[in-house]
Amino acid sequence: MPSVMRVTWWWMMSEAVKVERPVASPCVSICALDEQDICTGCQRTVAEIGRWGRMDNTERRAVLKLCHERAVAAGMIL
Repeated sequence: MPSVMRVTWWWMMSEAVKVERPVASPCVSICALDEQDICTGCQRTVAEIGRWGRMDNTERRAVLKLCHERAVAAGMIL
């Protein structure tokens, strides 16, 4: 196989198998729970905090959306 074809094939294969990096935790090291067991720092529930390490990126993004909605509802952000 000519070298140009090998490089093109390698590039196509490397693009196909790229692994998405994990979505980062929203933890801000202010760990205190409110009356509803929601962290006042990151706005995650106790269950969400406990499962974070086992969540895939789709689940993590859904939790981040919920965190944002909770922060808005609490008047923490506009």
